[in-house]
Parts: sequence; structure tokens; C-alpha cells
Amino acid sequence: DHEGNKTVDVREIGTIVRSLNCCPTEGELNDILAVVEEEEPTGYIRYEKFEPQMLKILIERRFRPASEEQLMKAFEVLDTEKADFLEVEDFQKLMTEEGEPFTQEEVEEMLSAAVDPDKGHISYKDYVALMVVDDDGL
Repeated sequence: DHEGNKTVDVREIGTIVRSLNCCPTEGELNDILAVVEEEEPTGYIRYEKFEPQMLKILIERRFRPASEEQLMKAFEVLDTEKADFLEVEDFQKLMTEEGEPFTQEEVEEMLSAAVDPDKGHISYKDYVALMVVDDDGL
């Protein structure tokens, strides 16, 4: 809430929701927006509409992040060579062209954390360790 008026730009809702350790798809995020957005969309979401919906999501434990085991299985499927790492170019292509594609900005953010600077590839076991969220009772 940069202006202190109890509203946020609709484009920031995904960041806010994900900062609360919820991992909705873009479709699920759009469903959340449909509930909290004004009938006449203004481009802003009011706190008093967002807060009760987000509390409900947190209490129901919806959109929980994947477990370490699930993440490892996903990377192992992508690692067809069984090399315990992925090449950056292959990872970029998969993330932007398959399934629900990530934006280039999102991929660059992932790569900044995932690429081993010494080896120049993604040692996914290390990356998974960074992605796992501790369940702190939320």
C-alpha cells in the first residue's frame, strides 16, 4: 500500500498472495481477484475486501506449496539424462513454452537463484532446498 489508502494495485495481488506461502496458478489467482475486485474494476483492490478472503484461504490451507519430494520428482522428470542438473537453456525453454508458461521476468528471477555460478547449470537438488517452505502452522 504505497499510498497508505488501504488499496493495492491489482497487479500486485499475486506477489502478495505468494509472499504468504500460497502458490496459486494464474487461473486460481484470477478466481481470487474475481471475489475481491470491485464490481466496476478500478485497477485497485481494497484491503477490507482482500483481507477476509485471504484469511479464509490461509485457514483452509489452500494453494500450499509443493513438498520437497514433489519438487524433486518434477525435476527428475525433466532430467532425462539423470545427470542431477539441468542446462539453463533447456530449463528456460520448458518454463516459457510448456504448461502454464512463466514470463521472462519470472524465469530470470528463478535463474538468478537456481544457476550454480561455478558450473553454469542448475543443480536442482540445491535449488529445491531453497524453494522448500517450512510449515510454520499457517
